[in-house]
Amino acid sequence: MNKFLCCTLVLLDISVKWTVQELSSPKYLHHDPGTSHELVCDQCPPGSYVKRHCTATNQTLCAPCPDQYYAEDWNSNDECQYCNTVCKELQYVKQECTSTQNRVCECVQGRYLELEFCLKHTACSPGFGVAQPGTPESDTVCKRCPEGFFSNETSSKAACQKHTNCSALGLKTALRGNAVRDNVCQENTDTSSQKCGIDVTLCEEALFRFAVPNQLTPNWLNILADSLPGTKVSPENIERIKQRHSSQEQTFQLLKLWKQQNKEQDTVKKIIQDIDLCENTVLKHIGRPNLTFEHLNTLMASLPGKKVGKEDIERSMKLCQPTEQILKLLNLWRIKNGDQDTIKGLMYGLKHLKTYHFPKTTIQSLKKVIKFLHRFTMYRLYQKLFLEMIGNQVKSVKVRCV
Repeated sequence: MNKFLCCTLVLLDISVKWTVQELSSPKYLHHDPGTSHELVCDQCPPGSYVKRHCTATNQTLCAPCPDQYYAEDWNSNDECQYCNTVCKELQYVKQECTSTQNRVCECVQGRYLELEFCLKHTACSPGFGVAQPGTPESDTVCKRCPEGFFSNETSSKAACQKHTNCSALGLKTALRGNAVRDNVCQENTDTSSQKCGIDVTLCEEALFRFAVPNQLTPNWLNILADSLPGTKVSPENIERIKQRHSSQEQTFQLLKLWKQQNKEQDTVKKIIQDIDLCENTVLKHIGRPNLTFEHLNTLMASLPGKKVGKEDIERSMKLCQPTEQILKLLNLWRIKNGDQDTIKGLMYGLKHLKTYHFPKTTIQSLKKVIKFLHRFTMYRLYQKLFLEMIGNQVKSVKVRCV
């Protein structure tokens, strides 16, 4: 039993010594011609070669690789490898030869290596977009544009683009897009099917105005878009809004588009229900009386700033239901006057209407609308959306902008 234990300890001692030696450097076996013994020699590290093998009394002697020679790994070679890689046509030297690495060549931009030739990246045809861009080692991967997307160019870089949402821009789709063509939008001039076209209702304005700082920073619209939960408004639509609308009107348009895109989400559904409730209440107050052209013209003339013209009044009376005519004209007034607060403008106008023999019932109705928006809609919807959903992010941005 003691003899077995002694042998075991000896073997363990040899194993430990061998492990310690292995950790210091890799080994190789060498036959010493002088003694005819097999010796365990240290290999030479990358960037060097064996100048002299180890002996019973001396360790391996390593020497650095000469210029234009290299050794990638630990080795027992008598010489380094020659840097034999030569860059071919349409290739450039990505990494020059070093003592530890052969020269590395790579195809120039726009090409990839295939059987020693640098071939041009495939350009995806119209109707196809780039699913995976080409690299110096691989070709472009093209994929047919799915439903709702298009590509109208031959390109090795461009992905499929989403069709323009005409209705979100207040336009109609004149020609539906396909895989190679975008939707074609145009102004809705068909009065037989055209709606009144109230861009932003009084209730939406009352809600959205809380998101508009007094002074807008250049990237305000993008900050607000990122802060809104749910489906994000695309960068393309944000740019279109910037191009088509004035600074504060851009916020209204962004929030209206966001509301349309997220109308199926439970939280937004509740907000839409509250806006609908607000709008129904507003219509109860100002939707009953049938006002004449003279009445509407007098109302618009009483508001401060730029006036809504007679042509706009006539057009609104033609396109809008009697219940919508005042709302449409107030919407036009806000846009004409640099997105001024409609409620404040209306409060100013009511002070002057008494001198114009304006119907008292309509004046009382307009006062009720103002009172209602201040007491119910603005506060309640602000609490639901801009405090509960967006939270402190938009509020902090507003503070920085003011």
